[in-house]
Amino acid sequence: MSKKKEPSIWEGFKAFLMRGNVVDLAVAVVIGAAFTNIVNSLVKGIINPLVGAIGTQNLDNYRSCLSSSCQGTHGIQLLWGSVLGATLSFAITATVVYFLMVLPMAKYLARVEARRKAREGTQEVIEVTELEVLQQIRDELIAQRGVSGRGER
Repeated sequence: MSKKKEPSIWEGFKAFLMRGNVVDLAVAVVIGAAFTNIVNSLVKGIINPLVGAIGTQNLDNYRSCLSSSCQGTHGIQLLWGSVLGATLSFAITATVVYFLMVLPMAKYLARVEARRKAREGTQEVIEVTELEVLQQIRDELIAQRGVSGRGER
């Protein structure tokens, strides 16, 4: 009996890293980190001053006190301004990613798919379930047995 050589841990790790999904994920993380700086600058440079026209430019200054007095670090404070700033950053990030990346990519992929279908012609692919295929095979076997075997078993 010949024993099959098991791949080493290093070979398995190398194969894992070379898969497309891992590389795509690494690129997405790097791009996301760089994009975060842009969004944070947008919030700090544009959104906060617009909010500052109403109140303060730093959203972190918006807070509410739940206890009778909030002096310095004493008392229970809700820092809802920080949550508002993070929510605005998320909304801006999601909007920009959708309109500048997801939507154009979806349109591009739809055009590519339309071109591929046009090249193939208008042939429709008929999807057949496994059960239908088995029924067709059964019917063919019965038909062959009826012709050659005259229905004998």
